[in-house]
Amino acid sequence: MNATVHATPSAPNLTLPWPLPPVLFADIPNAGPAAGGNTVTLTGLGLNAATQVLFGSSPATVVAGDVLGFSLVVVAPPGSGTVGVTVTTPNGTSNAVAYTYLVASPPPVPNPTAITPVSGPVAGGTAFIITGTGLAGASVTFGGTPATVLASTANVIAGLIPAHAAGNVPVVVTTAGGSASVPGGFTYLAPAPPVVTVPITPVVSIPAGGGVFTIVGTGLTGATVTFGATPATLTTDTDVLITGIIPAGTPGTTVNVTVTTPGGTAFAGTMTYTA
Repeated sequence: MNATVHATPSAPNLTLPWPLPPVLFADIPNAGPAAGGNTVTLTGLGLNAATQVLFGSSPATVVAGDVLGFSLVVVAPPGSGTVGVTVTTPNGTSNAVAYTYLVASPPPVPNPTAITPVSGPVAGGTAFIITGTGLAGASVTFGGTPATVLASTANVIAGLIPAHAAGNVPVVVTTAGGSASVPGGFTYLAPAPPVVTVPITPVVSIPAGGGVFTIVGTGLTGATVTFGATPATLTTDTDVLITGIIPAGTPGTTVNVTVTTPGGTAFAGTMTYTA
């Protein structure tokens, strides 16, 4: 009997590329600002010894990578839209993973709705608060004069009112999103003139002066007092009371005493210097 011999089929000739090119699994995060500059971690296989990382056609800066080639940290370049990220090593170029450049939202237009207080002295220096929306990072002007801003959030601005001439002026809030006026503005109040209700006492002094005088009235804050043309030294200066030291004068003369404040000048009596 003749035996039949069957030939054993040969295995197919499979050739695998070796070493393998890098493989990318993910980019974390997979989105970032159009300006770039943010760090992105790439995960995959064979990422060590990277010679180039591209976001689309723009090269990224490689910051660090682990020795096993499982991750790579890069700094994203500027770009737009959605691009493919690839890694190139001496073994080849990886597949691409998607990365999206985000379009930044424009800053909000400021919307100031109210200011407290609504009026104050022309000298300024008092505190103000403006409320509204979109106020972060604001600067403020009162009638074109910059105010001192102490704090600025999305809903509140706090600061100090600058000096300005009397009258109503616009209050303008400016941010990166634009400028807007506070409804009603701010009214600077002219100081009231001083009023003397009790003239100077005493009314007689020795020529050398040196005695203590008293004047009573309203609106006396910030006053200067003169005896003729000679200013006196004040020891008390409130809204209703002035005290001070009588200056020296010419023997046998009588001089007018006047009180002067930012609001005006008032007659406060006379002083007679003995002979």
